Amino acid sequence: MASQEQVVLNEPHPPAANALEAFNAVLRQIKNAIVASRQKWDKHEPRMWARATGLTDEELVGSINLEKDLVEVRSGATAYGTIVFGKIRVGTSDGQEGFVHVRIHDPPKGGTEDIKFHSIFSDEGTRNADGQASTYNAIQYRDTPLEFFNE
Repeated sequence: MASQEQVVLNEPHPPAANALEAFNAVLRQIKNAIVASRQKWDKHEPRMWARATGLTDEELVGSINLEKDLVEVRSGATAYGTIVFGKIRVGTSDGQEGFVHVRIHDPPKGGTEDIKFHSIFSDEGTRNADGQASTYNAIQYRDTPLEFFNE
């Protein structure tokens, strides 16, 4: 798996047609992963998805339309294809815009049939000396930078 030191990402930018096509190819997996992540985190650390408290799964992810909700992308080449990061708008319960950061992989073969969903960013901030996280945020704000993550 590539590391942040091995991948040079381009600057954040609005998605072009190829990014929309790539993310649409795995949209079902992205939505399923968001719902599964929230269910998992709610069992042991509900602060991770606190910005979605009280929302149904449908309210959280049901209205995602990538043509309007994929607002930013970045990508970088690896020896085994391209890693693409995207900022996707989701529902929130706090009245503010919220976004999940998603990582997908596009192998070098071309086409969308081999694009793979990789992961969703869950920010646990800087850990203290006891290993405890300082923050818990799966839903990011608009101004949260879209950066490399390896989850």
